[in-house]
Amino acid sequence: MGKYILGRLIITVPMIIAITVVTFVLANIAPGDTVGAMVNPMKMANNPTMAKEYFEIRRRQLGLDKPIPVRYVLWLGQMARGNFGYSLINGESVLEKVWVRVLPTLELAGAALLIGTVLGVTFGVFAALRQYSILDYSLTFLSLFGIAIPVFFFALIALYLFSYRIELFPAFGMIGQAEFEWMDNLYHLVMPAFILSIELMGGTTRYTRTAMLEVLHSDYVTTARAKGLSFYVVVSRHAFRNALIPLITITSLRLPFLFGGALIIEFMFGWPGMGRLSIDAINDRDYPVLMGLTFIVALTVLFSNLLADILYAFTDPRIRTTQ
Repeated sequence: MGKYILGRLIITVPMIIAITVVTFVLANIAPGDTVGAMVNPMKMANNPTMAKEYFEIRRRQLGLDKPIPVRYVLWLGQMARGNFGYSLINGESVLEKVWVRVLPTLELAGAALLIGTVLGVTFGVFAALRQYSILDYSLTFLSLFGIAIPVFFFALIALYLFSYRIELFPAFGMIGQAEFEWMDNLYHLVMPAFILSIELMGGTTRYTRTAMLEVLHSDYVTTARAKGLSFYVVVSRHAFRNALIPLITITSLRLPFLFGGALIIEFMFGWPGMGRLSIDAINDRDYPVLMGLTFIVALTVLFSNLLADILYAFTDPRIRTTQ
């Protein structure tokens, strides 16, 4: 098992480097300029000579006059020492700036993952056990509806109904003025987390139903039923466990989409996570902040996939013996 995990860890290193290379190059060749985002273009237009001199001096001070490969190697060397660098706009530490936003995003994405997985698996199991029933057709329709409709549409509807018309949930922010902060935080978390989980819930429902139906019609389940085992034992110990492997795959692959959806949800609900910081970093061409965000998200996604591989091995020992 240790060799299996070590092999997966070794594979993640070149993947992280490849992700950072692509992100760094795209961030630096994109239209616009970091120095240009700092100044008022109207003032610079009145004195083109001074503007050109200022741009050259400022770019030299920030190290932006060096070629992109040189800047990447310098950045990677600092990252290897645990130094994420400093923002080009205000000089703040990237690690401190990003860390403040990481926890709210992980809270939002984690809550959405929990809601989407638990409800999706539950709905999928019930749909499979009641195949071709009204419940099955209803859950299938709702899951396809959740997959097909963009997340921002659900967010707009939820904001209008539950924040404006009914005033059941707060529209913006992560915490209000309640006496118990953790309860207030959960109160603010409910609506954005549920909206973010809808697409994951729909996909998990569909895959769970398909996996369960395939397992329920397999020979070993038929044999277990013939032995006189109770319906609960057959479903929980034989059918559901063998249907877990594709579910683990789907759940782990949905994590990047959760982070992408979190960016939209954070913007619409005023959630102080990495989404708003990412938008500001892109607009300001602040590539140290953008690279810090990318690095942390890449680590989170890759290690979640590593966790999925480990869960494969625990769920089905045949997987680790064939590696």
